[in-house]
Amino acid sequence: MGILLSVLSGFLLAAFVPLIHKVVKEKIGWVIAIVPFASFIYFFSYLPKICGDDCLTFDYTFSWIPSLGVHLSFYLDGLSLLFALLISGIGALVMIYGGGYLKGHENIGRFYIFMLLFMSSMLGVVLASNLITMFVFWELTSFSSYMLIGFYHNKEKSRWAALQALLVTGLGGLALLVGVLLIGSAGKSYELSFLLGNEVKLGSHALYLPMLLLVLVGAFTKSAQVPFHFWLPGAMEAPAPVSAYLHSATMVKAGVYLLARMTPILGGTDEWHYLVTLAGSTTMFLGALLALAQTDLKKLLAYTTISALGILVMLIGLGTKFASEAAIVFLLVHSLYKGALFMVAGTIDHETGTRETKYLSGLLKLMPFTAVAAILAAFSMSGFPPLLGFIGKELLYEAKLQAPSAALVITLTGIIANAVNVAVAIIVGVRPFLGKKIETPKKAHEAPFSMWFAPLLMSVFGLFLGLFPWLISKPIVSSAVTAIQAQQTMIELKSWHGINFVFILSVFTVIIGISMFLIRRWIQHHAAKFQLAQPITPTVLFKQGLDRLIKFAVLQTRFFQSGYQRYYLITIIIFAVGLLLLQMVRVGNIGLVFSLSDLRFYELGLVLLMAMASFMAISTKSRIAAIAALGVIGYGLALIFVFYGAPDLALTQLVVETLTVVLFVLVVYHLPRFSKISPPTNRFRDIFIAVMVGGIMTTLVLSAQQNRLQPTISSYFAEKSALVAHGRNIVNVILVDFRAIDTLGEITVLSAAAIGVYAMLKLTMKKKEN
Repeated sequence: MGILLSVLSGFLLAAFVPLIHKVVKEKIGWVIAIVPFASFIYFFSYLPKICGDDCLTFDYTFSWIPSLGVHLSFYLDGLSLLFALLISGIGALVMIYGGGYLKGHENIGRFYIFMLLFMSSMLGVVLASNLITMFVFWELTSFSSYMLIGFYHNKEKSRWAALQALLVTGLGGLALLVGVLLIGSAGKSYELSFLLGNEVKLGSHALYLPMLLLVLVGAFTKSAQVPFHFWLPGAMEAPAPVSAYLHSATMVKAGVYLLARMTPILGGTDEWHYLVTLAGSTTMFLGALLALAQTDLKKLLAYTTISALGILVMLIGLGTKFASEAAIVFLLVHSLYKGALFMVAGTIDHETGTRETKYLSGLLKLMPFTAVAAILAAFSMSGFPPLLGFIGKELLYEAKLQAPSAALVITLTGIIANAVNVAVAIIVGVRPFLGKKIETPKKAHEAPFSMWFAPLLMSVFGLFLGLFPWLISKPIVSSAVTAIQAQQTMIELKSWHGINFVFILSVFTVIIGISMFLIRRWIQHHAAKFQLAQPITPTVLFKQGLDRLIKFAVLQTRFFQSGYQRYYLITIIIFAVGLLLLQMVRVGNIGLVFSLSDLRFYELGLVLLMAMASFMAISTKSRIAAIAALGVIGYGLALIFVFYGAPDLALTQLVVETLTVVLFVLVVYHLPRFSKISPPTNRFRDIFIAVMVGGIMTTLVLSAQQNRLQPTISSYFAEKSALVAHGRNIVNVILVDFRAIDTLGEITVLSAAAIGVYAMLKLTMKKKEN
């Protein structure tokens, strides 16, 4: 029950945010932070159990669609526990930070509503045991992130960035849904506890490649892998708390979690290894290169986030024990330093009025606490000892050097990416605070406590874990690696491994990164030139594709949505008749047996009379004559009921037809004369359609008469009327007992028609009296 409450707590609290804001006002951030902090403490209490090699599976508490095997169930192991701790822990700090950042904003209540919805949705993603349930939470993260990215809805850029993120991740979500359905079909269950516990291997299944590709598309779109990376930099239009939470620690890591979770189920094949590793390596390298051209603090961090996500995906693709260990440690390292740096960037923008690096310098004395947080986070990002980032970088190089294939290429591209990280860390976390003071649009000063407390705590925590890495070796890293590798794995983290080849690579990376920082102006100048010379970018292609899709939608809507009901009916009728004819041709012999000799002379005469009345109804220019002709058709149908022994239907038909004719006459009397006659082509078209529909329905009726699938029930009525219903008039018994609901419907129709006629007659009489 506790884990269910932890997941749903954000949804429940979101409903009371307006009331809370009204009561506590400026302290809302601290109050809201209580819920994620309580969740963090709750999940933290499970560390000893996970550390004891237990995998906790929570049975479903709500059966959603039992027939399809869809339940609300939860799965807690080392991997999901790590993500739950990051989501709730960093979530609590972001809630506090957001209260200071958006202090006095008119929509701060709306901000916290969407943040809580997102936090709970992310917890649902990483804790759900049922794949369908996980997908529901997955889509809720897309919706809530759309609202958060577009928080400044009065800005066109914010609205476009939100729409772009929603469409890209939404399309990936649809692909993921199909992939999940295929996995459930192939694995005979949607429950992770079953799929993982039974060590289901789907690599040899006939549908393995489709399900793999679909799951990868879902994960790649969420985690901004090439070629879906372009939505993440645009999402920087969101407020800094959103960027710190969604785009560094949680939402973009959802795809990484999905890949890690699916490794025991879909991994272990060449397809998995090459596709995931290639996508991750490409994203790692391209994200680093694109970062070099940026001068905006948040854009710099956004592109290095893309590169970091590529690193994580690449490590999962490698699939080795060292790669899994490096992925888990780097996941924790990146969440801490990147979340802190995003908050620092937001604080600098909030207090100076700019995020452009060329206007930022000498802020150390004015913003000392923010500076300490930024410098510590930057050192961790650069991989300096004794911070946790140093351990993470050494593990990265060790995993890359031991890659199963293309180790040299992966290592070289990794050196470039890490060097860019060093340069960006200096630009974002060090350069704004050192050097000569530059005048900024706003007079700079230290931010409120709530805005420097959160990033400083995250940075200090990175230093603390770097000094005492054994604290997370077994309870967090080992248990998470065990979940990915699907076998018991023990990890021992150390702050120092001595001077070896990996350490030399780390030093070499720092030297290259510092060199990139020193020549950053030259790099940015030429990178900007290159970007101007490349008019076709993924963002441009996406926008052009969306514009063309909208134009196509407008064209097809104009064609199909004409506004004329007759065209809608014609389309429906033609398609229905076409499908019926296609089925008849496919079946071949439909058992149609019919002979004109079976018709009696009065029946044939009645049919001819009704046919002539039909022709008159569609050819006359007089409405009264058309109504009279329709009446002849209705009364002829009543006679057919009489000929075939259905007096009750005949009586009903006569009454309804009489009322209809009277009603039509009263209405038509007040209508103007015909203004124009339909052209001959339209009339011939309508005649053809009518004859076609009549012919196909006649054929179906005659065929149904010759192909009885069940015996008639007339003998049943004859036997049971007196015994069961105590009535000797079989027709009356059928109407009153066996078909009572049908008779009630007929009575209702007759009553409604009678009331309508009576109302119109009363209206006419009143007009005459006046």
